Amino acid sequence: MHDKFVCDELLKHISEYVDGTLREDLCVQLEEHIHSCHNCEIVLNTLKKTIDLYQGTSDMERSLPDDVRSRLFARLDLDDFIEKS
Repeated sequence: MHDKFVCDELLKHISEYVDGTLREDLCVQLEEHIHSCHNCEIVLNTLKKTIDLYQGTSDMERSLPDDVRSRLFARLDLDDFIEKS
C-alpha cells in the first residue's frame, strides 16, 4: 500500500501528464508510481477513458446543466481539481 500523501501529490499533476505538458522528471516519477500503485493506475485509466468518451460526443451531448455538472463533480470528488472562479 502506498502513502496517501505520495499519491495525492503525484495525482495533482495527472492532467498535465495526460496533456503531455508535465516536466520530464515528474513524468518519470508519476509513471514509476503508477506502475506500482493499482489505485493511481485506476485513476489514470479512468481519466483517459473519460476524455476519450468526452471527445467522442457531440457538443449537444456534452452540455450538462450546471446543477448536474456540480453534482457529478461532487460525487466524483473532483472539487480539488476544478478551478475556482
